[in-house]
Amino acid sequence: MESIKERMRLEAVLTVRHVEHVRRQRRRRVDRCAPHHPARAPLGSVVESGWVRYLRSDERVALRRPRPADEAEFVAAARRSRDLHHPWLSAPDDNERYAAYLRKMRRRDSEGFLFCDRSTGEIAGYANIGGIVLGALRGGYLGYAAFRPYAGTGHASAGVRLVVAHAFDALGLHRLEANIQPGNEPSKRLAGRLGFRLEGFSPDYLFVDGAWRDHERWALTAPPPTR
Repeated sequence: MESIKERMRLEAVLTVRHVEHVRRQRRRRVDRCAPHHPARAPLGSVVESGWVRYLRSDERVALRRPRPADEAEFVAAARRSRDLHHPWLSAPDDNERYAAYLRKMRRRDSEGFLFCDRSTGEIAGYANIGGIVLGALRGGYLGYAAFRPYAGTGHASAGVRLVVAHAFDALGLHRLEANIQPGNEPSKRLAGRLGFRLEGFSPDYLFVDGAWRDHERWALTAPPPTR
């Protein structure tokens, strides 16, 4: 009788250990896949793993923070997109500039985001909110850019839309302002699609590409809370 009980106890212990082992293996597989398969995440969800945390997602893109591990992919994307960005902006296109970008995004008045293709996990573009002021204003300045080959595919519109939602929801901001050079028609069209309104014109407003450039001020305020 004792031997039967002991055998049954050992079998139960082995079964529990096997179940725990299977669960650990499943978690490891999810952790390995999560950075490259945001498509597995439910829409609008927050996805966490040992490698990455997606803040928001939709049918096209998933939103996350930039990391040191993204350096090679980000720099390569910025270099192949130089002609697309010039003369409107200059994305970090070497290791030193990317490191400086990460340091800036860690400041209390800045937030940085990457929007990634939902099916592949590749970086499709990036967006920043800088000059964040809380208190009575609760606003910041929005910048954004797509990378080749995702320019003109809707990834930037989808990604910036997620950034705006995150800013008004998770960050608690009330106003976002995008300063856009008058000739940058793609960025102005994107701002208009997302509901930004043209508020004014600022001559010689920002120093870009070696000169002081005129900018149009586009702004969006958070919708009133629903009751």
